[in-house]
Amino acid sequence: MWFDRWKKQKQGAALTPPPGFGARDITTQSSVCTGETLVGFLDAQTGKLLQAVVVRSPADIAAFYRAYGYEPPRQK
Repeated sequence: MWFDRWKKQKQGAALTPPPGFGARDITTQSSVCTGETLVGFLDAQTGKLLQAVVVRSPADIAAFYRAYGYEPPRQK
């Protein structure tokens, strides 16, 4: 159906990373208290994560990379 084609085109659009940040700036941080893990762009000057998202599985990390148009790192 024509609607399915439009839906697929919308899903292919990548998000825009913060200015000056790239795939090498993506990192995860875990809370000592709650154990909650976040993935986002690490600002080296402030130590804060920008555009952070909660991670529940390794697939969430891969989805974060792909959402910004980057290839996720290979798991060891």
